[in-house]
Amino acid sequence: MKNTSKTIIFFGSGPVAAESLNFLASRFDIEAVITKPQPAHHKQSFPVIDIANKYELTAHYPTSKQHLSQLFKEIKFTSPVGLVVDYGFIIGKDVIDSFSLGIVNSHFSLLPQWRGADPISFSILSGQAKTGVSLMVIEEGLDTGKLITQKVVKIEADDTTPSLTTKLTEVSNELLQNYLPKYITGDIKPHNQPHPSRATHSRKLIKADGLIDWHKTAQQIEREIRAFIDWPRSYTKLAGKEVIITKAHITDASGPVGKAVISGNSLVIYTGEQALAIDKLKPSGKPEMTAQAFLAGYKRLLV
Repeated sequence: MKNTSKTIIFFGSGPVAAESLNFLASRFDIEAVITKPQPAHHKQSFPVIDIANKYELTAHYPTSKQHLSQLFKEIKFTSPVGLVVDYGFIIGKDVIDSFSLGIVNSHFSLLPQWRGADPISFSILSGQAKTGVSLMVIEEGLDTGKLITQKVVKIEADDTTPSLTTKLTEVSNELLQNYLPKYITGDIKPHNQPHPSRATHSRKLIKADGLIDWHKTAQQIEREIRAFIDWPRSYTKLAGKEVIITKAHITDASGPVGKAVISGNSLVIYTGEQALAIDKLKPSGKPEMTAQAFLAGYKRLLV
């Protein structure tokens, strides 16, 4: 007989979803996995599909919000609750209402802070000292649902989106293991998000976000480099060549905005306030290298 306090349907598609599913598969009875279909041109399967296959879980691959609704009309699932982690599709009210306890979402911010598509990047961009994980019962509004629990995570000065994602994923798994069963059994009652009028909103990043605007402060550009390290990446032109800057630190210098200079063994670029000393970068078509290695090949084009 199933332990109904740990029977769920899992919705997820991205790499965070795969890590969560791998953690939860041995701790919950997963009736089904709902994930995006693998595009035909992809030779390798998606991580969530690999994990579902690893644990021999039943998987479904709806291609749209409408297709997802049709799936839930055709199949009468018995789990009392759904769980969304890094899914990527909007879930309709009809699907939410098909669960007696609704659908829980693990959202990587301290709601109502950074509702929306990319809370991790925006927490770094904003320069805040902490973020966290919120377990929320979803509703039709964007990340406006009631909270089951939250946990704070410190943002270190050198955190990037990938490093912060790793920490938040671990916290998410811990919260799901400890609190989701209590929600299912009714031992925890969700509560409204505090101060909804103070909500902030993130958005999906686009390629153009990565183009460095040297008129910004060195502090803001350094945050962008850490936030955009995976996508859209922080890019500019140096020595006539497009480069992606992958690591830099602030230095107290000033000069013509956007001008790159060589200071000792360092490559420094002036910004709207202070300057950035470049630590690592990736020229187009080349592997990532130190600024010193870049100067060894391109110094004559900078002077």
